[in-house]
Amino acid sequence: MEDSKRILLKRISQYTVPELCDGMEVFEAMDCQIKPWIGRKKIIGFALTVNVPAGEGGIVADAIEMVKEGDVIVIAGKGNLKSSYWGDHRSYCARMMKAEGVVVDGAFRDLEGCEEVGFPVYAKGLTCGTAGKSGVGQINVPVSCGGIIIRPGDIIAGDMNGVCVIRPEEAGDILERTERKVAAQKKVVEEMERTGCVITRIKWNKKG
Repeated sequence: MEDSKRILLKRISQYTVPELCDGMEVFEAMDCQIKPWIGRKKIIGFALTVNVPAGEGGIVADAIEMVKEGDVIVIAGKGNLKSSYWGDHRSYCARMMKAEGVVVDGAFRDLEGCEEVGFPVYAKGLTCGTAGKSGVGQINVPVSCGGIIIRPGDIIAGDMNGVCVIRPEEAGDILERTERKVAAQKKVVEEMERTGCVITRIKWNKKG
């Protein structure tokens, strides 16, 4: 990964997903049902997208083979919860490929095995049956995941609060606004501690 990209991801990683959403003009957060099931580790990385029909997951294996270090695999599974797109073996493979994590708009399985592997899994739900293995689908194309359009290379940020999407060309402005909001909140808390007075509103200028 290029040094400039590493620096950008490191800057983003300083903030929670809610803080990053505050820095967006219109926040782009995935469906609130998509949450971390495996690990409490924050994930920050560039999207490797997988577009699959509901109930078909064979092409996900091909996507894992294409992972670059630090990628977040984004599986646009159409919200399907009747069969799984991910399991413990795929977690093991993705960890070996040094992926950052996986986000699934749908279900995964093998909870105990995935916990043992420890690879971060964000998903909409948990089920027991596998998806089809026909290989139908597309890799690294724009997808809709959790109600948000995601392009290959978009930045995915996930933590215990949920998952948001940052367009690389907007990252600088988002970080600037995020930093201003965080600084304003810190200032208000310091004022409350100094005076003993409760201040319920944080005043800050989103436009700078």
